[in-house]
Amino acid sequence: MSLNLKPLGDRLVVKPLEEEEVTPSGIVLPETAKEKPQKGEVLAVGPGARDDDGKRIEMDVSVGDKVLFAKYGGTEIKMDTEKLLILRESDILAILDE
Repeated sequence: MSLNLKPLGDRLVVKPLEEEEVTPSGIVLPETAKEKPQKGEVLAVGPGARDDDGKRIEMDVSVGDKVLFAKYGGTEIKMDTEKLLILRESDILAILDE
């Protein structure tokens, strides 16, 4: 998928990573019964916010990072058939080392 989005400021585009959820007894949960995903892959990163002097503050995340984000943070958009999130850097809780 070619991404035609360029986030502005301290925003980034994240593709939520859906994980198949299976109960301990082996029942696969359908999409409607699953929790909203909180893990994703960063697809695009903005240039960063500006400080009081107008200088850019470098972003801590980069394209390709796997991240944990706030459960209800960001704005969900649909491009082609994929759901993507546009988040602020402050909505990112952690970068995962996998």
